[in-house]
Amino acid sequence: MASASDSTTADVIVLGMGPGGEQVATDALAGGLTVIGIEAELVGGECPYWGCIPSKMAIRGATVLQESRRIEALSGTAQQQPDWSLVAARIRSEATDNWDDQVAVDRFLGNGGTFVRGYGKLTGPRTVVVGEIEYTATRALVIGAGTKASIPPIAGLAEVPYWTNREALRTETVPTSLVVLGGGAIGCELAQTFSRFGSSVTVVEAAPRLIAHEEPEAAVALLSAFEREGITVITGVGASKVSVAEHEGLPGVRVDLADGTAVCAAVVLVATGRRTELTKFNSAAIGIDPTQSRALRTNDFLEVVDDSGSTVPGVYAVGDVAGKGAFTHVAVAQGRMIADQLLGRRTASWSSRSVGHVTFTDPEVGAVGLTEHDARTAGLNVVTASYPMASTTRGWIHGEGNDGLFKLIVDHARGVIVGGTVVGPHAGEVLAGLTVAVAGGVPVQRLIETVWAYPTYHRGFDAVLAELPDDLRSGR
Repeated sequence: MASASDSTTADVIVLGMGPGGEQVATDALAGGLTVIGIEAELVGGECPYWGCIPSKMAIRGATVLQESRRIEALSGTAQQQPDWSLVAARIRSEATDNWDDQVAVDRFLGNGGTFVRGYGKLTGPRTVVVGEIEYTATRALVIGAGTKASIPPIAGLAEVPYWTNREALRTETVPTSLVVLGGGAIGCELAQTFSRFGSSVTVVEAAPRLIAHEEPEAAVALLSAFEREGITVITGVGASKVSVAEHEGLPGVRVDLADGTAVCAAVVLVATGRRTELTKFNSAAIGIDPTQSRALRTNDFLEVVDDSGSTVPGVYAVGDVAGKGAFTHVAVAQGRMIADQLLGRRTASWSSRSVGHVTFTDPEVGAVGLTEHDARTAGLNVVTASYPMASTTRGWIHGEGNDGLFKLIVDHARGVIVGGTVVGPHAGEVLAGLTVAVAGGVPVQRLIETVWAYPTYHRGFDAVLAELPDDLRSGR
């Protein structure tokens, strides 16, 4: 389908209309450029249909259930009957009536864009073919091809009807039991959600700990919460084989682990990361061997760099395929940055930006900037400080479910915070203050002099700053 003008030439072609591609297209159109948007799946990408929004709807339902289970310790008694059908219906409604993107397509067309439904293949740095029609960009090609769930080469997995995040969020019933392969953000969020709706859940993570890219202290807090809720966690060992097996008298799966043990469940959920599909859009046409790269290389302004190290003029990468963080907010920020360049506006480099992110488990895990390990690897003279969430006044008031901590990573030489983590209730919201501190290079002494409202969660910054060494606290 090509609509709006049916033109095969425009100032800008956007290949992949996920959050980043949509943002580029919207801003470019608003600036007076002509845009052809190409998308084979749903305009808006993973986030509104199978990712951020529906998963947080499911998490919201699961969180309310868990809060009701805390009533007895805090305020009385309550009866509950978990009902996943309410979550499933809400997701279907949000995903615009069973995963239909017409509203998003109409919005793009209404802004003056030309929309093409189909898989695009590059034929050159400014040309894309869809079906038998070639489209040409006179000013820029923006590649926002996204990623897919990465399916590991585990023996037998291809013969088992496994779930990815898409099937998990489409389901209208909760499985009696679930094995989650992968203990990263997606795996942990969905594991806890289905557990709270009554599924018996086991998480298998080959790395030594859950959420392995976060601070080790965050993993400890999350593991404690999972164990308290009855979620089995197996770390440091991966799956070696998956097969169909009877489970509780019904068809199910058996997951054999590398240490010789096995786990059985009704369903297996694969949450082992995301992967790009460079071959699918023919990255070789812009000098990038798809067998040698996991993402498109870009310079500091998101222009694509080919295998020889040369910038490909007028070709940009946005979102997951750019390999700079698989988050919707990253893609949107990159989309704005690319559009600003196309419209001749000033823009800061990507490396100058601080990016926060949140894992929406309970406790939530929010982080920004460098981890302690990354800061030390970068050669910084690092000072750290931490403080338990439960010891803050608000954490103590919260009662059960106050697992977590504040952790700061400070560059001692400059006296500024270069990274930090907040784990606990509403950590994603508390992260805002830390993000501003890291992004703005706010001196530690200035933060110490800040008067934090009491009794809020973010007042924990006052407590964790007090744990820093005296020479930092004195503003030397």
